[in-house]
Amino acid sequence: MKKNRLAALLRQIRLDAELTQLQVAQKIDQTQSYVSKYESGEQRLDLMELEAVCKAVGIELTSFVERYLES
Repeated sequence: MKKNRLAALLRQIRLDAELTQLQVAQKIDQTQSYVSKYESGEQRLDLMELEAVCKAVGIELTSFVERYLES
């Protein structure tokens, strides 16, 4: 399912950056539970939120999209 693939990639990019959910949450001015929800697929991100997450973990949005399309 695409939703699960997206959630898994969001989690993977955070882990690749060696950040906790709390650290990402602080960088995007959200709560740890918010990060947990989008990593589990319970919460959807809009494009601006996705861009903020990418910036927080140190990758370009275009790189994220490329990784998503390759997976």
